[in-house]
Amino acid sequence: MTSKKIPDVWLPLPADEIEGLPDGFDYRFWDGGRDYPADPADCAFYVVPYMKGSEIAVRPLADMTRVRVVQTLTAGIDHVEPGLGLLPAGVRLCNAKGVHEASTAELALALILASLRGFPGFVRGQDKEEWRAGFYPALADKSVLIVGYGSIGAAIEDRLEPFECARVARVARSARATARGPVHALDALPALLPEADVVVLSTPLNPSTQGLVGAEFLAAMPDGALLVNVARGGVVDTDSLLLALESGRLRAALDVTDPEPLPAGHPLWHAPNVLITPHVGGSTSAFLPRAKRLVAGQLNRFASGEPMRNVVRTTD
Repeated sequence: MTSKKIPDVWLPLPADEIEGLPDGFDYRFWDGGRDYPADPADCAFYVVPYMKGSEIAVRPLADMTRVRVVQTLTAGIDHVEPGLGLLPAGVRLCNAKGVHEASTAELALALILASLRGFPGFVRGQDKEEWRAGFYPALADKSVLIVGYGSIGAAIEDRLEPFECARVARVARSARATARGPVHALDALPALLPEADVVVLSTPLNPSTQGLVGAEFLAAMPDGALLVNVARGGVVDTDSLLLALESGRLRAALDVTDPEPLPAGHPLWHAPNVLITPHVGGSTSAFLPRAKRLVAGQLNRFASGEPMRNVVRTTD
């Protein structure tokens, strides 16, 4: 009589670095390397390697015939979606809600303040020993529009609160009420954009948001407005954005781009009035403690048969 095999859990972090993991699993470390740590068919719970791209994220999925949970360490799931059709029915895909809110909201605020107050020019002036004094726009008295009002969008508004903004408007896939005020549906954008001095994108990338920020969206923004993207590069049509920047009508601060990484020689690098950071919204010291707590919590729920948190999709 053969004993029942202990299910495997694939982790992109060494198991001995994560406190509170339940017993009863064989923990396998895989961070996207060429060789798998074990047979993918024995994996019951797969934690996707962080920031390694879609090709690596989906590579083992076709062979994970017994997997029950796929857990990302990102808020977005677009890098995993191409492989969902390879999975058996009933697999729960969970995102990392609760992990990236603090870091991404911090960066969104930093991009807003740096862009409005002219920090890129100050840094270039320091390199040239130039004293670039003058008057610059403030965040105070500005109207801010947050497009994508999930947990990250709400965390961005938390950090805007002390800055004396004239108003904060909110847009999500569907309208709803919150304690802070209404959240408008996407079809309200034409009415809201002309009043927005700062537009912050924090929406997931999906068919309804792919290329959402195109020529029509940008044309509706007022002269001198600032577009901040901490969502996904594909939410913005890059060619349309380049035209708006090169005309001098708009400014942009981008943590994500399309394409990404932005290749050398791409015109976006040297477009006027643009600040670019290399997709570092979630890559801070705040990431690991929150990611480890998420993984341990989810695995304890899995081990005890409790419902998973952050389920965004269940395969057919």
